[in-house]
Amino acid sequence: MKIRLINTGYNTAFYNMGLDQALAEQIAKTKIPVLRFYGWSPKAISVGYFQKIEEEVNLEKCKELGVDTVRRITGGGAVFHDTEITYSFILPEDSELIRKPILESYQDLCAGIIEAGKLWGLEIKFVPLNDLVIGNQKVSGNAQTRRNGVILQHGTILLNVDVEKMFDLLLVSNEKLKGKMIDSVKERVTSLSSQLGRDVDYDEAFDMLSKGYSFAFKHAKFELSEVTPEEESAAIIYANEKYSQDAWRFKF
Repeated sequence: MKIRLINTGYNTAFYNMGLDQALAEQIAKTKIPVLRFYGWSPKAISVGYFQKIEEEVNLEKCKELGVDTVRRITGGGAVFHDTEITYSFILPEDSELIRKPILESYQDLCAGIIEAGKLWGLEIKFVPLNDLVIGNQKVSGNAQTRRNGVILQHGTILLNVDVEKMFDLLLVSNEKLKGKMIDSVKERVTSLSSQLGRDVDYDEAFDMLSKGYSFAFKHAKFELSEVTPEEESAAIIYANEKYSQDAWRFKF
């Protein structure tokens, strides 16, 4: 089975979410899965579909620092997209590539990250429902939605992490609690760079993750692909007319 492998590099939060939607709609027609890797420029915070953005994010601080805010179509909590690589794996719900139950599908779609970990000499483990850990520290969080016969799962793999900056941008009820939360996150969260004792950049991560997914899905054929003009046009429309608009950002 063919899987399109796309590397779109760094784009705005609005374009990234718009392209996810455009690709999902295309896959509903073509039935050809896509694995896409991307980054975020400028840095951004994405909130889960059901969250109230004004209760989760310090919007004034984000504006001051030039950090975008966007609502995802997947659930989960607020995520600060800083030094990381993000993937989207989009495929038909009836695909034979993965198991159908939610938990098993999460595990199957994260398998390439686990295989990439082995190439780095790291033991990455899947922890239900949707996390990946090294030891007892989280290195990747993932989220999924199923619509119109298509599964879209995306997630982050932390290349580095700045916890203090993250909590400057997320809302916390009081300063005492904020300090405890920062200490807790520092204990519970890790990154590839900290684990390897050197900087891991986007290009290295893309190369290793691509290999990891080819090992995990060895019965499929990954083919490097570009975003088509039709997908690009739809992504730009969604970015401009949906994901960057307050009507969507403040939906709840």
